[in-house]
Amino acid sequence: MNLIMTVSGLVLLVIAGDLLVRGAVALSLRLGIPALVVSLTIVAFGTSAPELLIAIKAALDNLPGIAYGNVVGSNIANVLLVIGLPALLATIHTKECDTRRSYVQMIGASVLFIGLCAVAPLGVWHGVALLAALAYVLFDAYRSAHAARHAGMDPKEELAELEDAEPDMPVLKIALFLIVGLVGLPLGANLLIEGAEAIAIRLGVSEAVIGLTLVAVGTSLPELATTIMATLRRQADVVLGNVIGSNVFNLLAIMGVASFFGPLALPDGFLGFDLWVMLGSSLLLIPFVLGWFNVTRIWGVAFVGIYVGYILLLLNTH
Repeated sequence: MNLIMTVSGLVLLVIAGDLLVRGAVALSLRLGIPALVVSLTIVAFGTSAPELLIAIKAALDNLPGIAYGNVVGSNIANVLLVIGLPALLATIHTKECDTRRSYVQMIGASVLFIGLCAVAPLGVWHGVALLAALAYVLFDAYRSAHAARHAGMDPKEELAELEDAEPDMPVLKIALFLIVGLVGLPLGANLLIEGAEAIAIRLGVSEAVIGLTLVAVGTSLPELATTIMATLRRQADVVLGNVIGSNVFNLLAIMGVASFFGPLALPDGFLGFDLWVMLGSSLLLIPFVLGWFNVTRIWGVAFVGIYVGYILLLLNTH
């Protein structure tokens, strides 16, 4: 029953998150926002919505291990699995895009988060710092969108195939998708948290391990689906943009908001191991962000292999 509850929560989160993303992308088409900016903000935020609801619910239920594990584990999975698995199907042509600026922001967000975790538990002032950094990222994305519009880019042409977007989606349909997504997300989060907590108790492991594995991988499914489709369509900017943007939102928005529901005590082992795995996996993207290599099948095997090794090591250290 606990497993059914957890899986049901994940399914509801994925469906609700997908509807939220589709509605938000359709709305962005009407607002004339460029594809890269959409992938760094709207798609990333929409696909991170499950993590946000889970973090808030975990904080309210005094389960900081799930809150931290969900975000840190999702960021690790976003790089190693969400990029690694699609690369097994087709080459991700990262030489064709430029995400250096947003990548630097992701590394900066990771370093800031680790620094704040060193003085955990996370509370209100930690949340203020994280949300202030998020405000800068959003402002920078806005400036990029403004510059793109002045450069004469055609946003509808860029967004035509993004997330199966419908440029002419009726306003009522957009509103319906957004409403169903926003209602379904908290319901799914509630089911998932209750099921995950029960599984952790039954298996005799900490909620942090469940957060880093089952919850993190489950909530990374929207990013994986988006990345697979973008890879098959040779939209490398969307692949990297989605992963980078989602990781930034996970750290700054999700933990920033969750901190206001704290204090969130840092689980044992995170500062000595998991946070550094998160930063290390992010640094693995340097040669691809700089355009030195495309993410070929051999890199996909390496990324997935590293993730499997991390999970095995995780189970032995927590």
